[in-house]
Amino acid sequence: MEDNGRKKMAIIASQGTLDWAYPPFVLASTAAAMNMEVWMFFTFYGLSLLKKKIEAKVAPATNPAMPMKMPFGPKGFQAINWPIPNIIAGNLPGFETVATSLMKKTFEKNGIATIEELRDACLEADVTMVGCTMTMGIFGLEKDDLIEETVFGGAAMFLEYAVGADIQLFI
Repeated sequence: MEDNGRKKMAIIASQGTLDWAYPPFVLASTAAAMNMEVWMFFTFYGLSLLKKKIEAKVAPATNPAMPMKMPFGPKGFQAINWPIPNIIAGNLPGFETVATSLMKKTFEKNGIATIEELRDACLEADVTMVGCTMTMGIFGLEKDDLIEETVFGGAAMFLEYAVGADIQLFI
């Protein structure tokens, strides 16, 4: 890889849930705004973030740090929050959909960009997005399933870049 004098960041995005989609795109767009050269390698479930339509959801059962509290109590009185263990919340029918909707509304209320907006910002800033060809084969994905800006390559291609990067992150 050619040295252009800019700092370099290499990010591996391996998760495709809504809460795990934000960190790689936020870090990549921020680094690009700081004039860093950024490559993102999307592998396994992270590859879904390169699909033309992102359908990322929250997965409460797989995130033990996620606060799961449901307010109980009569209207007009101080509600009591009873914690619901993630193992139960994650198995309640429809809970994933409710949690995803609430998280999206919270982001919107707080002026947080959507995943699609962050991905677009990265593309506008010339962040290189590499779709793992091995993972594509495993999941039966075709090049047409992903956004047209996707660069296709394997681990060796990405590692050739990452070995010279100033910052390497696995998310």
